[in-house]
Amino acid sequence: MNERATLEIIAPTVEEAIQQGLDQLGLTADAVSVEVLDSGSKGLFGLGGRQVRVRLSVNPPPDTPASKPGPKADSPKKAESKPQPKERKPSPEKKPVEPQAESKPAPKKAEPVDLGNSAPVGHDPVLNAAEEVISKLIHHMGLKAQVSAHFDEADDGDHRAIQVDVRGEDLSALIGRRAETLAALQHVASLIVGKQTQQWAQVVVDVEGYRARREKQIRQLANRMADQVTKTGRKAAMEPMPSSERRIVHIELRGHPAVKTESAGEDPYRKVVILPKE
Repeated sequence: MNERATLEIIAPTVEEAIQQGLDQLGLTADAVSVEVLDSGSKGLFGLGGRQVRVRLSVNPPPDTPASKPGPKADSPKKAESKPQPKERKPSPEKKPVEPQAESKPAPKKAEPVDLGNSAPVGHDPVLNAAEEVISKLIHHMGLKAQVSAHFDEADDGDHRAIQVDVRGEDLSALIGRRAETLAALQHVASLIVGKQTQQWAQVVVDVEGYRARREKQIRQLANRMADQVTKTGRKAAMEPMPSSERRIVHIELRGHPAVKTESAGEDPYRKVVILPKE
Protein backbone atom coordinates (compact mmCIF):
# COMPACT_ATOMS: atom_id res chain seq x y z
CA MET A 1 0.00 0.00 0.00
CA ASN A 2 2.83 2.40 0.77
CA GLU A 3 4.78 1.50 -2.38
CA ARG A 4 2.29 3.02 -4.82
CA ALA A 5 4.04 4.39 -7.92
CA THR A 6 3.43 8.10 -8.51
CA LEU A 7 4.16 10.37 -11.45
CA GLU A 8 3.89 14.16 -11.76
CA ILE A 9 3.16 15.68 -15.17
CA ILE A 10 3.21 19.33 -16.30
CA ALA A 11 1.14 20.15 -19.39
CA PRO A 12 -1.04 22.94 -20.84
CA THR A 13 -4.30 21.29 -19.69
CA VAL A 14 -5.40 18.74 -17.10
CA GLU A 15 -6.60 16.37 -19.83
CA GLU A 16 -3.25 16.47 -21.62
CA ALA A 17 -1.36 15.94 -18.35
CA ILE A 18 -3.49 12.91 -17.46
CA GLN A 19 -3.12 11.41 -20.94
CA GLN A 20 0.66 11.91 -20.91
CA GLY A 21 0.85 10.23 -17.50
CA LEU A 22 -1.26 7.28 -18.63
CA ASP A 23 0.90 6.87 -21.74
CA GLN A 24 4.08 6.85 -19.67
CA LEU A 25 2.67 4.42 -17.09
CA GLY A 26 1.03 2.24 -19.70
CA LEU A 27 -2.21 2.18 -17.71
CA THR A 28 -5.84 3.13 -18.15
CA ALA A 29 -7.66 5.89 -16.31
CA ASP A 30 -9.38 3.49 -13.89
CA ALA A 31 -6.01 2.14 -12.75
CA VAL A 32 -4.75 5.43 -11.29
CA SER A 33 -5.80 8.16 -8.88
CA VAL A 34 -5.44 11.73 -10.13
CA GLU A 35 -4.57 14.75 -7.99
CA VAL A 36 -4.41 18.25 -9.52
CA LEU A 37 -1.52 20.00 -7.78
CA ASP A 38 -1.72 23.23 -9.78
CA SER A 39 -4.65 24.15 -12.04
CA GLY A 40 -2.49 26.76 -13.81
CA SER A 41 -3.71 29.87 -15.61
CA LYS A 42 -4.23 30.42 -19.33
CA GLY A 43 -3.18 34.06 -19.54
CA LEU A 44 -4.03 35.92 -22.75
CA PHE A 45 -3.18 33.91 -25.91
CA GLY A 46 -0.47 32.03 -24.03
CA LEU A 47 1.22 35.16 -22.62
CA GLY A 48 1.84 35.09 -18.87
CA GLY A 49 0.07 31.74 -18.52
CA ARG A 50 1.01 28.91 -16.16
CA GLN A 51 0.75 25.21 -17.03
CA VAL A 52 -1.11 22.71 -14.88
CA ARG A 53 0.65 20.13 -12.68
CA VAL A 54 -0.99 16.76 -12.03
CA ARG A 55 0.07 13.77 -9.89
CA LEU A 56 -0.95 10.24 -10.94
CA SER A 57 -0.81 7.48 -8.32
CA VAL A 58 -1.12 3.84 -9.37
CA ASN A 59 -3.97 2.12 -7.57
CA PRO A 60 -3.14 -1.17 -5.76
CA PRO A 61 -4.29 -4.36 -7.52
CA PRO A 62 -7.84 -5.31 -6.46
CA ASP A 63 -6.75 -8.82 -5.36
CA THR A 64 -4.06 -7.59 -2.91
CA PRO A 65 -6.31 -6.90 0.10
CA ALA A 66 -8.24 -10.15 -0.49
CA SER A 67 -5.20 -12.43 -0.50
CA LYS A 68 -3.59 -11.20 2.72
CA PRO A 69 -6.34 -12.07 5.23
CA GLY A 70 -6.20 -15.74 4.02
CA PRO A 71 -3.06 -16.74 5.98
CA LYS A 72 -4.26 -14.82 9.04
CA ALA A 73 -7.34 -16.99 9.21
CA ASP A 74 -5.14 -20.11 8.91
CA SER A 75 -3.13 -19.47 12.11
CA PRO A 76 -5.71 -20.46 14.79
CA LYS A 77 -6.57 -23.84 13.19
CA LYS A 78 -3.58 -25.45 11.56
CA ALA A 79 -5.39 -28.71 10.82
CA GLU A 80 -8.34 -27.15 9.08
CA SER A 81 -6.42 -24.45 7.28
CA LYS A 82 -4.44 -26.84 5.04
CA PRO A 83 -7.23 -27.61 2.56
CA GLN A 84 -8.32 -23.95 2.43
CA PRO A 85 -5.17 -22.54 0.87
CA LYS A 86 -5.21 -25.44 -1.61
CA GLU A 87 -8.60 -24.26 -2.82
CA ARG A 88 -7.50 -20.63 -3.06
CA LYS A 89 -4.14 -21.19 -4.70
CA PRO A 90 -5.40 -22.77 -7.92
CA SER A 91 -8.17 -20.19 -8.29
CA PRO A 92 -6.99 -17.99 -11.18
CA GLU A 93 -10.15 -15.89 -11.10
CA LYS A 94 -8.54 -12.86 -9.41
CA LYS A 95 -5.23 -12.95 -11.30
CA PRO A 96 -6.65 -11.92 -14.72
CA VAL A 97 -7.65 -8.62 -13.11
CA GLU A 98 -3.97 -7.59 -13.07
CA PRO A 99 -3.31 -7.84 -16.85
CA GLN A 100 -6.59 -6.01 -17.51
CA ALA A 101 -5.24 -3.05 -15.55
CA GLU A 102 -1.92 -3.13 -17.42
CA SER A 103 -0.81 -1.96 -20.83
CA LYS A 104 -3.10 -4.00 -23.14
CA PRO A 105 -6.22 -1.82 -22.97
CA ALA A 106 -4.20 1.40 -22.54
CA PRO A 107 -4.04 2.38 -26.24
CA LYS A 108 -7.77 1.88 -26.63
CA LYS A 109 -8.61 4.52 -24.05
CA ALA A 110 -5.96 6.95 -25.30
CA GLU A 111 -7.84 7.51 -28.56
CA PRO A 112 -10.97 9.31 -27.29
CA VAL A 113 -8.87 11.81 -25.36
CA ASP A 114 -7.10 12.92 -28.53
CA LEU A 115 -10.34 13.10 -30.49
CA GLY A 116 -11.86 15.40 -27.93
CA ASN A 117 -9.20 18.01 -28.59
CA SER A 118 -9.49 17.92 -32.37
CA ALA A 119 -10.99 20.77 -34.40
CA PRO A 120 -14.54 20.45 -35.74
CA VAL A 121 -14.70 18.65 -39.03
CA GLY A 122 -15.57 20.82 -42.03
CA HIS A 123 -14.62 24.20 -40.46
CA ASP A 124 -11.64 26.12 -41.81
CA PRO A 125 -8.77 26.39 -39.29
CA VAL A 126 -8.41 30.11 -40.08
CA LEU A 127 -12.07 30.68 -39.18
CA ASN A 128 -11.57 28.62 -36.01
CA ALA A 129 -8.62 30.82 -35.06
CA ALA A 130 -10.58 34.03 -35.71
CA GLU A 131 -13.54 32.87 -33.61
CA GLU A 132 -11.26 31.78 -30.76
CA VAL A 133 -9.25 35.02 -30.75
CA ILE A 134 -12.30 37.30 -30.79
CA SER A 135 -14.04 35.18 -28.13
CA LYS A 136 -11.02 35.42 -25.81
CA LEU A 137 -10.64 39.17 -26.32
CA ILE A 138 -14.32 39.71 -25.55
CA HIS A 139 -14.06 37.44 -22.50
CA HIS A 140 -11.12 39.42 -21.13
CA MET A 141 -13.20 42.60 -21.56
CA GLY A 142 -15.76 41.08 -19.18
CA LEU A 143 -18.43 40.66 -21.86
CA LYS A 144 -20.46 37.70 -23.09
CA ALA A 145 -21.29 37.18 -26.74
CA GLN A 146 -21.76 34.62 -29.48
CA VAL A 147 -19.10 34.71 -32.19
CA SER A 148 -19.25 33.26 -35.69
CA ALA A 149 -16.87 33.74 -38.62
CA HIS A 150 -17.12 33.30 -42.38
CA PHE A 151 -15.10 34.31 -45.41
CA ASP A 152 -16.11 37.35 -47.40
CA GLU A 153 -16.44 36.99 -51.16
CA ALA A 154 -12.98 36.81 -52.71
CA ASP A 155 -12.10 40.19 -54.23
CA ASP A 156 -8.38 39.72 -54.77
CA GLY A 157 -7.30 36.14 -55.39
CA ASP A 158 -6.81 34.30 -52.13
CA HIS A 159 -7.03 37.46 -50.03
CA ARG A 160 -10.45 36.91 -48.54
CA ALA A 161 -11.42 39.01 -45.55
CA ILE A 162 -12.66 37.13 -42.49
CA GLN A 163 -16.04 38.48 -41.43
CA VAL A 164 -16.69 37.95 -37.71
CA ASP A 165 -20.23 38.52 -36.44
CA VAL A 166 -20.64 39.20 -32.73
CA ARG A 167 -24.07 38.87 -31.11
CA GLY A 168 -25.07 39.52 -27.53
CA GLU A 169 -26.49 42.01 -25.08
CA ASP A 170 -25.03 45.37 -24.06
CA LEU A 171 -22.05 45.22 -26.43
CA SER A 172 -21.71 48.97 -26.97
CA ALA A 173 -18.33 48.84 -25.21
CA LEU A 174 -17.01 46.85 -28.17
CA ILE A 175 -17.84 49.68 -30.57
CA GLY A 176 -16.65 52.74 -28.68
CA ARG A 177 -16.64 56.37 -29.77
CA ARG A 178 -16.46 56.68 -33.57
CA ALA A 179 -15.99 52.89 -33.65
CA GLU A 180 -12.41 53.29 -32.39
CA THR A 181 -12.68 50.30 -30.03
CA LEU A 182 -14.08 48.14 -32.82
CA ALA A 183 -11.28 49.16 -35.16
CA ALA A 184 -8.66 48.38 -32.50
CA LEU A 185 -10.29 45.01 -31.79
CA GLN A 186 -10.17 43.86 -35.39
CA HIS A 187 -6.62 45.19 -35.84
CA VAL A 188 -5.34 43.18 -32.87
CA ALA A 189 -7.34 40.14 -34.00
CA SER A 190 -5.86 40.35 -37.52
CA LEU A 191 -2.32 40.37 -36.11
CA ILE A 192 -2.94 37.41 -33.78
CA VAL A 193 -4.76 35.29 -36.36
CA GLY A 194 -2.06 35.99 -38.94
CA LYS A 195 0.66 34.94 -36.50
CA GLN A 196 -1.16 31.79 -35.40
CA THR A 197 -1.98 30.61 -38.92
CA GLN A 198 1.23 31.90 -40.55
CA GLN A 199 -0.69 33.57 -43.35
CA TRP A 200 -2.20 36.89 -44.33
CA ALA A 201 -5.39 37.64 -42.39
CA GLN A 202 -7.76 40.59 -42.45
CA VAL A 203 -10.38 40.30 -39.73
CA VAL A 204 -13.47 42.51 -40.02
CA VAL A 205 -15.62 42.54 -36.88
CA ASP A 206 -19.28 43.51 -36.86
CA VAL A 207 -21.22 43.89 -33.61
CA GLU A 208 -24.98 43.38 -33.77
CA GLY A 209 -25.10 44.63 -37.39
CA TYR A 210 -23.47 47.95 -36.43
CA ARG A 211 -21.39 48.24 -39.60
CA ALA A 212 -24.35 47.86 -41.94
CA ARG A 213 -26.34 50.48 -40.01
CA ARG A 214 -23.37 52.83 -39.83
CA GLU A 215 -22.61 52.49 -43.54
CA LYS A 216 -26.20 53.36 -44.39
CA GLN A 217 -26.05 56.44 -42.16
CA ILE A 218 -22.77 57.61 -43.72
CA ARG A 219 -24.10 57.23 -47.26
CA GLN A 220 -27.25 59.17 -46.42
CA LEU A 221 -25.24 61.92 -44.71
CA ALA A 222 -22.81 62.15 -47.63
CA ASN A 223 -25.63 62.60 -50.13
CA ARG A 224 -27.36 65.27 -48.00
CA MET A 225 -24.12 67.24 -47.67
CA ALA A 226 -23.44 66.83 -51.40
CA ASP A 227 -26.85 68.39 -52.14
CA GLN A 228 -26.01 71.22 -49.75
CA VAL A 229 -22.69 71.89 -51.48
CA THR A 230 -24.41 71.82 -54.86
CA LYS A 231 -26.94 74.43 -53.76
CA THR A 232 -24.57 76.79 -51.93
CA GLY A 233 -21.48 76.32 -54.08
CA ARG A 234 -19.35 76.15 -50.93
CA LYS A 235 -17.34 73.24 -49.64
CA ALA A 236 -18.44 71.34 -46.52
CA ALA A 237 -16.44 69.14 -44.13
CA MET A 238 -17.84 66.02 -42.56
CA GLU A 239 -17.02 64.88 -39.01
CA PRO A 240 -13.69 63.11 -38.38
CA MET A 241 -13.89 59.44 -39.39
CA PRO A 242 -11.61 56.42 -39.51
CA SER A 243 -10.23 55.51 -42.92
CA SER A 244 -12.79 52.72 -43.47
CA GLU A 245 -15.68 55.19 -43.09
CA ARG A 246 -13.99 57.92 -45.18
CA ARG A 247 -13.68 55.35 -47.94
CA ILE A 248 -17.46 54.84 -47.89
CA VAL A 249 -17.96 58.57 -48.55
CA HIS A 250 -15.43 58.66 -51.38
CA ILE A 251 -17.04 55.66 -53.08
CA GLU A 252 -20.59 56.99 -52.59
CA LEU A 253 -19.85 60.40 -54.16
CA ARG A 254 -17.33 59.21 -56.74
CA GLY A 255 -19.86 59.41 -59.55
CA HIS A 256 -21.66 62.55 -58.37
CA PRO A 257 -21.96 65.06 -61.25
CA ALA A 258 -21.56 68.25 -59.18
CA VAL A 259 -19.19 67.49 -56.27
CA LYS A 260 -15.86 65.82 -55.52
CA THR A 261 -14.27 64.63 -52.29
CA GLU A 262 -10.88 64.73 -50.63
CA SER A 263 -9.51 63.93 -47.18
CA ALA A 264 -7.93 66.59 -44.99
CA GLY A 265 -6.25 66.73 -41.57
CA GLU A 266 -4.31 64.19 -39.53
CA ASP A 267 -5.57 61.14 -37.68
CA PRO A 268 -7.53 60.85 -35.47
CA TYR A 269 -9.13 64.09 -36.74
CA ARG A 270 -8.84 63.38 -40.45
CA LYS A 271 -12.12 64.09 -42.27
CA VAL A 272 -13.73 64.13 -45.71
CA VAL A 273 -14.22 67.49 -47.40
CA ILE A 274 -16.91 67.76 -50.11
CA LEU A 275 -16.18 70.44 -52.74
CA PRO A 276 -18.07 71.70 -55.79
CA LYS A 277 -16.61 70.63 -59.11
CA GLU A 278 -15.07 73.44 -61.14
